[in-house]
Amino acid sequence: MKTFKQPLSPEEEAYCLDRCRQGDMAARNMLIEHNLRLVAHVAKKYQSPEHDPDDLISIGIIGLIKAVTTFDGSKNSRLATYAARCIENELLMMLRTRKKLAREISMDEKIGVDQEGRELRLMDVLESDPIDVLEKLETQKYIRKMYEGLRQTLTERELQVISERYGLFGYSELTQREIAAKLGISRSYVSRIEKGALKKLRVCLETNS
Repeated sequence: MKTFKQPLSPEEEAYCLDRCRQGDMAARNMLIEHNLRLVAHVAKKYQSPEHDPDDLISIGIIGLIKAVTTFDGSKNSRLATYAARCIENELLMMLRTRKKLAREISMDEKIGVDQEGRELRLMDVLESDPIDVLEKLETQKYIRKMYEGLRQTLTERELQVISERYGLFGYSELTQREIAAKLGISRSYVSRIEKGALKKLRVCLETNS
């Protein structure tokens, strides 16, 4: 069973938020670490045999990081309330993406046989061009592998940068400069993180292809 750190006191949280706004990464990390219990609490609502608990926690942490980075005390009363909403939004976007992929994959489902005894699939009934369909299925297979590789191979920081850089997991696509401003780091550092993450992902895909 995972042990999470206790939530910060209101005074400690206010201090860390102030330091975080000034670019203090240690304060930012402390806010994240002491709110992981909240991630587990929200993720528990979506646990099921179809969803790996570790996947839910990983996606929830992305929502928490987003909450800590964008929290505005003048507009939001409590970090925990705002963070819970961000975590839930991130999980819902991930689940919607998976459902969409599942529906696309079901195009390959066997639905019977034709008059000559050949298997019929849903895509055959829709009269798709066979070559195009095969290419589409291969692309979907590659996309699934890429998403799995992202979650299994990258660090939290790398996953966040890649997700926001290329509009994955429900994020809007951002420039390196926009990500740098959001995370409080230099654009060149974002570039290094992006290149390193893409190299890791490429090795993962080549190894498992």
